[in-house]
Amino acid sequence: MTARYLIPLLACCILLTASPVFADADDLVERGAYLARAGDCAACHTAPEGKPFAGGLGIESPFGTIYSTNITPDPEYGIGHYTEEQFAAALRDGKRADGANLYPAMPYPSYANLTDEDVHALYAYFMQGVESVATQPPETSLGFPFNQRWGITAWNWLFADQETFTPKADRNALTERGRYLVEGLGHCGSCHTPRGIAQQEKALDDGDDAYLAGAELNGWWVPSLRAGKGGDGQGIEGWDTQAIVDYLKTGRNVHATVGGEMTSVIAHSTSHLTDLDLTSIAQYLKSLPANPANESVASADEREQATRETAARLTSAKHLSDGERLYIDNCAACHFNAGEGADRVFPQLAGNSLINADDLTGLIHTILAGARPPATPTIPAQLPMPGFSWRLSNEEVATLATFVRGAWGNDAEPVTAEQVARVRASIKQAPLSRAPDPNGSLNHEDGDQ
Repeated sequence: MTARYLIPLLACCILLTASPVFADADDLVERGAYLARAGDCAACHTAPEGKPFAGGLGIESPFGTIYSTNITPDPEYGIGHYTEEQFAAALRDGKRADGANLYPAMPYPSYANLTDEDVHALYAYFMQGVESVATQPPETSLGFPFNQRWGITAWNWLFADQETFTPKADRNALTERGRYLVEGLGHCGSCHTPRGIAQQEKALDDGDDAYLAGAELNGWWVPSLRAGKGGDGQGIEGWDTQAIVDYLKTGRNVHATVGGEMTSVIAHSTSHLTDLDLTSIAQYLKSLPANPANESVASADEREQATRETAARLTSAKHLSDGERLYIDNCAACHFNAGEGADRVFPQLAGNSLINADDLTGLIHTILAGARPPATPTIPAQLPMPGFSWRLSNEEVATLATFVRGAWGNDAEPVTAEQVARVRASIKQAPLSRAPDPNGSLNHEDGDQ
């Protein structure tokens, strides 16, 4: 058998065996449950305090709020009346059972690559393994012309052109399994690929350098996932395969701790995947050439020198700037003078993508409101970062953020008090940003969050 035919055969075998092996009808439902985890279906189709998959979550979009639908097997309010063909059409083509278009907040442009076998398993799970919930979620009511669902047909024709997955003969079989998960069920491009004028993802697969090149989501910078060579060596490009696996499995690795929207993805989806599937994802991301480095970016040697200089200045604690003083008083105990943090506990600040992002929202939000890593099956313990909104003024947060964006070789624009004020106004009071109680216990109600 020639390599021409052998490699696709091996890739198909990986696709069928990389996820847990299931045999009879009950196992088919279990496999569907695993695939639903991989697709993170519950994230959008479960409202806060709501029942699983009963819908009702409000998803903010540039066109208004889109409410997720009930995808339990209830025949009246859910999808219990869907045939498998109609279920497949909803997943892959964005078509409801009545023929109307779904809004592309549903990532059907990505799900279009799902194999028939996986669609069948998902159908079995949602019809047999999910509790039926007889509740009607709020109805999506967008303004004109976005309330005209027929217009989505043209959008689909222009932008939803993904086809059912076919392994590439010139690629490693495990890498292809990763590509299938990333481009399809994982719908990673929904957040990590920049969008065009019609809010379409600029690329749905790795045939375009825009795919997974980084984007903005709800004011937060979403970093590039292109982890191969060719960039500046910072961010995920500097992570090896195991570091990516650790991050997806636990929300932590030797470089970073998860924050923002990705916290939920890890808690409810990737932390439940098999090590083999996580390795396939990591291997695929490492196969994507990194975004080209800016010509003015510092070299690795220059960044190391800058780190030594910053650490020496903070250690000497003499003639400190306001930013340096604020860092020592509020941050150095966990992130240390060299900005190296602690492996799997406190993230590195040197070369941190959130700190160096053009959009400042994520960094300011983290300083003000704190952050909590997810509890995962591997690491159930949580060690949150407290927020400092109760302690630092807008001017102080701006000064501190400006310092960390310029220390240890970081090279990003300064932060203003006005920018901090805008983010502060958007943050609700949260347990992590409360002052210590009279008995000296910091954030004593963290469990509320």
